[in-house]
Amino acid sequence: MSRKKQDIILENIEIESVAAEGKALARVDGTVLFVQFAVPGDIVDVKVTKKKKNYMEGYILRLVKPSAYRLEPFCSHFGICGGCKWQPLPYEMQLQAKQQQVYDQLVRIGHLDVPEIQPIAGSEKTAGYRNKLEFTFSNRRWIEAGEDPEKIAPEDRVGLGFHVGRFFDKVLDIRHCYLQDGPSNDIRLFIRKYAVEHGLEFFDIRNHHGFLRNMIVRNNLKGDVMLILCFYHEDEAARTALLDSVAAEFPQIKSLWYVINGKANDSIADQECILYKGEDAIYEQMENLKFKIGPKSFYQTNSLQAYTLYSIARDFARLQGGETVYDLYTGTGTIAQFISAKASKVIGIEYVPEAIADARVNARNNGITNCEFFAGDMKDVLTDNFIAEHGKPDVIILDPPRAGIHPDVAQVILNAAPERIVYVSCNPASQARDLAILGGKYRITAVRPVDMFPHTHHVENVVALEAVTE
Repeated sequence: MSRKKQDIILENIEIESVAAEGKALARVDGTVLFVQFAVPGDIVDVKVTKKKKNYMEGYILRLVKPSAYRLEPFCSHFGICGGCKWQPLPYEMQLQAKQQQVYDQLVRIGHLDVPEIQPIAGSEKTAGYRNKLEFTFSNRRWIEAGEDPEKIAPEDRVGLGFHVGRFFDKVLDIRHCYLQDGPSNDIRLFIRKYAVEHGLEFFDIRNHHGFLRNMIVRNNLKGDVMLILCFYHEDEAARTALLDSVAAEFPQIKSLWYVINGKANDSIADQECILYKGEDAIYEQMENLKFKIGPKSFYQTNSLQAYTLYSIARDFARLQGGETVYDLYTGTGTIAQFISAKASKVIGIEYVPEAIADARVNARNNGITNCEFFAGDMKDVLTDNFIAEHGKPDVIILDPPRAGIHPDVAQVILNAAPERIVYVSCNPASQARDLAILGGKYRITAVRPVDMFPHTHHVENVVALEAVTE
């Protein structure tokens, strides 16, 4: 006979502090309790969703007494959409929490010997700061609280927006997103309305059928827009009519692309992007440099903060003009070109061939002649033989994915023995692990976090290392 697990409700719990992954922390009879969407100082009733030996997790069942710090969320989708979880938290407290996160990962957990961590560089914009957003079409949107599923008209059952939490096949229909400036919201709403009125089939994520799959909106600080519409299969008449209508409605779209993606996942990295109308790229300016951004290009998602991040990395590199620099995980070569005027030679390596193609175009357009770019898996390209052929680096700058660097890459870096390393990371936990590997031959000389994503728990961190001399 099965026994139903009884709900655990904890009453009048005071939230003590901000914790990792956007959660808040309280203690109940000595046991740590993690709570979503809570603010330090809140008094809450919590429904427990997970109970382990050393901790519990739960969500707010009732806000008994709001914290004096608590702000009213500015987005109507707060609490359902997976983004911007820290909206109720004042921005200064967000920055403090991110600073603490870096300290915890490097010092408290990582046991690394670091100098005093420099104050986090906050973002000038806390809304409308993203230059890229991706929205998903779904023929079965997320049904919100208060809605009667039986009374929802067929045309209102579809959604165009973001995936909901742990439910891969559920999409929240977004009315307004505050993350991107310009006509992003208007474009999305126009396409949704057009699709419903013209009977275009939204994608069935679970069973893989339908016509409209996802869309990507990119923009730059000038207000130019790139739109990439992804279809599950080709229907030339329907596709052409939709693209023409969008182009006519939004002259801000300088670059209009489409993709026919019939594979199992939404990624377009391995798909052919077809230019339908306009220019093949939009461009971002940084100091005297101009960077080409194509449909597959990697560019830091917060353009203004990218400049702050790269400036800190350049300062930490302490270049004098005669150095050979390796820029690992170079993307479209932004850091490589940003520091090129202060180096003798820069080698950039990146996995995505299209990004390297953009990097070469960018360097040529910017009149930069001392940068070379190579495409391939980092552990396969960056070898002792590669370094012997292209020159020993005096400085290495690396900005790897969240997982950090492969052990083989770490060993090649140690073998190359550059005088200085600048490690840019979007994940202080994997960064701390990698720094420990490098720690035998290098000491940390500077650390500075950068907030690229306000209202989220994510934080970038820049660390400078210097070779230990005997």
